[in-house]
Amino acid sequence: MDIRSTLKSLTEKVGVSGDEFAASNAAEELLKLYAEDVQTDKFGNVTGFVKAAKSNAKTLLLDAHIDQVGYIVTYINDNGFLSVGACGSPDVKTLLAQSVTVHGKKDILGVVSTLPPHVQNDGGAPKISDISIDVGMTKAQAEAVISQGDRVTVNSCFKELCGDVVSALAVDDRSGVCAILAALDMLKGKDPAYNIAVCFSAQEETGERGAKQAAFRIKPDEALIVDVSFGRTPDSNPKDTAELGSGVMIGFSPALDKKLSNSLRALAIKCDIPFTCEVMPSSTGTNADAVGASSSGVRCCTLSFPIRYMHTSVEAVNINDIENTARLIYEYISFRPRDEVRLDNAFGR
Repeated sequence: MDIRSTLKSLTEKVGVSGDEFAASNAAEELLKLYAEDVQTDKFGNVTGFVKAAKSNAKTLLLDAHIDQVGYIVTYINDNGFLSVGACGSPDVKTLLAQSVTVHGKKDILGVVSTLPPHVQNDGGAPKISDISIDVGMTKAQAEAVISQGDRVTVNSCFKELCGDVVSALAVDDRSGVCAILAALDMLKGKDPAYNIAVCFSAQEETGERGAKQAAFRIKPDEALIVDVSFGRTPDSNPKDTAELGSGVMIGFSPALDKKLSNSLRALAIKCDIPFTCEVMPSSTGTNADAVGASSSGVRCCTLSFPIRYMHTSVEAVNINDIENTARLIYEYISFRPRDEVRLDNAFGR
């Protein structure tokens, strides 16, 4: 599978939380190449299954969320300007003077209004309540094609930077979807050690709702939650970030299963897969928090990779980090129980 082209195709689909179906449908078609019983449910979750030959194999859930942050129309004023609210937590300070698309009865182009610098008072970063979108219409014209509740996305495109770094809207978390698809591509024609359940989940950005439903229905024994984390920039704290190109980030947290985290770390060492450890002292802020607490409990670990400029229209990721995450997933779903014992013993736990 070509990760770069797959990521490009997925990031070009609109899927703001609560209205993910365009992105979900694209992901469903890709998952059908590798899994059985693939479907998109009424909530927007895409699920599919790969069965192991072994009759008593455990079930491993592979999850990445399909939704993206964005905006929702809350009001159309008398002059035809739109007010919006945030779906998830987009970086509002990057929104002024951006070109946007309102996804109404048809796609409507607009721009985010801003005062010229000559007449601005320095009020700092804007609040979402300060944002207005100009679609060049009167109120009557706007109301004919735009309704309260329509989603809004910032206009962006897939950009190839130097080397293996690419930038696009919705890298969070379409890149996680790509990592799972790439791992399934590596698995093609081989017998997995687990029954694999795949979920590309809806509404992670607004409360991990899709993953809660999927985990409750699937009832997995273990889960690997694939998401993005914080990439290093000149103004970031090195202890809270990782360099792009440093590999998969293996999660350690009270919300995660330490035995599983240690097994994945030992496996990365064994297979010479570049990795860093991501320590999250409380919760993870990912679907792992919902899945781990589902039903009677699920052994859970996060596999992430660093991106820069999270929750903006120019999120940047290194393709090699996606590939190395896929490699670790593949190795984990391929090894046998005797290997797991050896991996656990590698850290004396």
